Amino acid sequence: MGTPRDARRERLVALLVLGVGAVLLVSSPTWFGSGRAGVGAGQLVLAAALLGAGAMLLRRSRAR
Repeated sequence: MGTPRDARRERLVALLVLGVGAVLLVSSPTWFGSGRAGVGAGQLVLAAALLGAGAMLLRRSRAR
């Protein structure tokens, strides 16, 4: 059974995840500029994962 999907809530969560991923992506050059390339690379990897997950969630919320 379960509860019915709330497409609006799913879309908002997807947009939040996409927003966090975008902020991480845009702010990562700061780490490279300060000589902490390892942190910058990790932030890029995390940003890519969040952007991918957000896109998947957004597509799923629009499936109905």
